[in-house]
Amino acid sequence: MANSIIQDEEMCFICGRRDTLEEHHIVFGNPGRRNSEKYGIKVMLCKEHHTGSKGVHHGNHELDIMLKKIGQREFEKIYSRRKWMEVFGKNYLLED
Repeated sequence: MANSIIQDEEMCFICGRRDTLEEHHIVFGNPGRRNSEKYGIKVMLCKEHHTGSKGVHHGNHELDIMLKKIGQREFEKIYSRRKWMEVFGKNYLLED
């Protein structure tokens, strides 16, 4: 996977599958998707965990929030909480 600060292997970040992979921009929508691409806030997910019945784009709110928290933690290791808030505007770690 190119330009991810979270994952460097071509496998589903959740289950480890190596087929039916799709790139998932953790903060999606506009400008979230563009900023996820710019800062590498993305992972590979199998189709089931991306858009399937267990997927973040199919109403799996728990998985969506979990990935956002992981993305924010990794971003803050490189940048800062302040920068995260400037770029993405929401602190997902407050839900811990």
